[in-house]
Amino acid sequence: MNAKSIIQLLEYIDPFLCLITIGALFRAKQVRAFFSLFLLLSTKVIADSVALLIFFLLARGVDKHVAYPIYFYTYWTAYALEAILSILVIYSIFKLAMEPLKGLQSLGLLVFRWAAAISIAVAIGMAFGPHMTSTKFIINAANQLQRTQSILTLCLLLFVCFAIRPMGLSHRSRIFGVSLGLGILSTVELVSSAWLTNMTTMYMTFSVVRGAAISIAFGIWAAYFFIPEPQRRMIVLPTTSPFLKWNQVSLALGHDPGYVVVGSSSPDLFAPAELEIMRRAAEKTVPVAALN
Repeated sequence: MNAKSIIQLLEYIDPFLCLITIGALFRAKQVRAFFSLFLLLSTKVIADSVALLIFFLLARGVDKHVAYPIYFYTYWTAYALEAILSILVIYSIFKLAMEPLKGLQSLGLLVFRWAAAISIAVAIGMAFGPHMTSTKFIINAANQLQRTQSILTLCLLLFVCFAIRPMGLSHRSRIFGVSLGLGILSTVELVSSAWLTNMTTMYMTFSVVRGAAISIAFGIWAAYFFIPEPQRRMIVLPTTSPFLKWNQVSLALGHDPGYVVVGSSSPDLFAPAELEIMRRAAEKTVPVAALN
């Protein structure tokens, strides 16, 4: 079997694995918790199905000048949409991982939203250039978005690997499994966009590797949602833990502190009802002997 035949086989396997993973999500009743992943898989299934349908019509004699524009806009629109949905998957994974530490979760999500918004804006801005046509802009914008989400995903995977134990998770956790699959996809996309730009002679070979890596990532997701997930451990942190300290600091951010009266105050500042309450309270604190 040559490289072209393997690539064609993988093109049929990928949507099938996506459907299996979607079925595993429904079976595990995790669609709501991983809704962004469900949308990402559904987008891949629809895009791959359209591409396979176009290839089928081309084999039946449909004019390629009619089929190519449909394929082009379907492929690159889905490519950009998958990049955005991957960022949403990263967001939901971080939210689930940091759920026990609400303070750090809120602070981390705030930082993540700003970082993602700035990264997307920069990616779209970098897509502009001299002699830019609509076709080139779509390709450049989609590639830049994919690079952005790939970098964010690899950063998340690094964080999950370091924080998996303190957060009460294990390597059998679905949070880790989804992060691992995203990490594989992101690594392949980064290599595809950066390293192979000037390595056109290895395009066919890398296409096989890329297709196999994507299938492995989908297989990992399917396996993690079919296999029962171990219960999350209770988090027990020492009082000196930086996670605990930063969580307390994060919880305090955004809340009004308490206020105390410093120095003397004039009776004119109080309402008559407040003065009456303070007078009665003072009478109760006076010793009985002093009243006699």
